[in-house]
Amino acid sequence: MAEVAVPQRWGSASCVVTGASRGFGRSVARLLARRLGRGSVMLLLARSEAPLAELAAELRDTGIRVECVAADLGCEQGMRRAAAALREVLPTAPSDRLLLINNAGSLGDISKSFLDLTDPDEINNYFAFNVTSALYLTSTALQAFGKRPGSSRTVVNISSLCAVKPFKNWALYCSGKASRDMMFQVLALEEPDVRVLNYAPGPLDTDMQLLARTKTGDPEMRQYFQSLQESGQLIDCNVSAQKLINLLEEDTFRSGAHMDFYGV
Repeated sequence: MAEVAVPQRWGSASCVVTGASRGFGRSVARLLARRLGRGSVMLLLARSEAPLAELAAELRDTGIRVECVAADLGCEQGMRRAAAALREVLPTAPSDRLLLINNAGSLGDISKSFLDLTDPDEINNYFAFNVTSALYLTSTALQAFGKRPGSSRTVVNISSLCAVKPFKNWALYCSGKASRDMMFQVLALEEPDVRVLNYAPGPLDTDMQLLARTKTGDPEMRQYFQSLQESGQLIDCNVSAQKLINLLEEDTFRSGAHMDFYGV
């Protein structure tokens, strides 16, 4: 029987994963925990408290310190609660490396066309969760960790093909992803010592994809997403998460770049 390769440890690190309770974020957190060295700390953020606590308990078995905060990043109170956790944990956390994975996000109401989006509260709430929180938590994390001699800081934005290509009925999602990509490109320009990556994980086999193939208002788009599932083209979260880990380990990407699962 072939031996299972043990992933190489990275040394002590401070790692933050948003949207960690399920799907891609959960897969990324699990893979990262196996690589973080003793003394490392991982902060998990998500809305769903029970699955978040379950994941934290699981990851503590790897020997690292794991903290979790259940917070709704779509509202000011939730954002401030998450930011308070960052300010509490990161200043005294391990100094070798900071890794922030901005994974939290939502589709919005994809049953609606552009002309149906007439409620400013709905639009503002969408961008609060999908854009404002990512900017706010990233700036807070970088300030809380600070610039430390000999340390590295990496920020990952979980992007999408929708950041560069329009999809019918997906006005909110596409514009949110495009906004985040540009936002993190600006970060890469302003802070050249911070490594920044916009990673599009591909069509993942998740609850979000189920919504895409059942709730998208445009019938052609709905059929497109259905065909991905029926033809077995959906990507397992663990497979795409491993590709992201490989990119981070190789660390050869241009800071601020948009990289797609199929392009690496």
